[in-house]
Amino acid sequence: MDKTVVYIHGFGSSGFGTKAELFRNYFKKRGVRFIAPSLSYVPRLAVQTLQEIVENCPNAVLIGSSLGGFYALYLATQFDTKAVLINPALYAESTLRRHVQGFATNYYDLSQFEWNDSHLAMLKEYVAGKPKEENILLLLQKDDDILDYKEALTLLPNAKNVVEEGGSHGFEGIERYFAKIEEFLLS
Repeated sequence: MDKTVVYIHGFGSSGFGTKAELFRNYFKKRGVRFIAPSLSYVPRLAVQTLQEIVENCPNAVLIGSSLGGFYALYLATQFDTKAVLINPALYAESTLRRHVQGFATNYYDLSQFEWNDSHLAMLKEYVAGKPKEENILLLLQKDDDILDYKEALTLLPNAKNVVEEGGSHGFEGIERYFAKIEEFLLS
């Protein structure tokens, strides 16, 4: 059964971000189908796009980073599939509240987009129900300057996890875990 790996980027990023490109190159060399869509910053549009991808790739498995981890957990629960969550923003509404009534930057082209209360309200629609924790692998670094890694461990206490000292929100050295991620997702 061939699987498709779907990479879900974080807030303000794109399907051409650093991690997306690293994963794309890795899975391409391994002969594994890989999709990293560039998603709208509007949560409802992003989730609709992701749902259509997963519905049309029946064997989809997910990797989500930051806000992408929030979306990946929701989708993994909805579609009963596996997901790797990298420093996930599992409380996305509170994490992204600081951007409300301001403009955020898209890291791909440095354009600006407005982030407002209606976007936060949309995030509430995608809080995951109770996932099968055996379908979840958490990759966390303790020195994440955006999120408290303990939130993910508290929300998903029975999920497989890797917790590292140091690091950053971007998860430094993610390539060291590519084989572990592949084994988890494709087994």
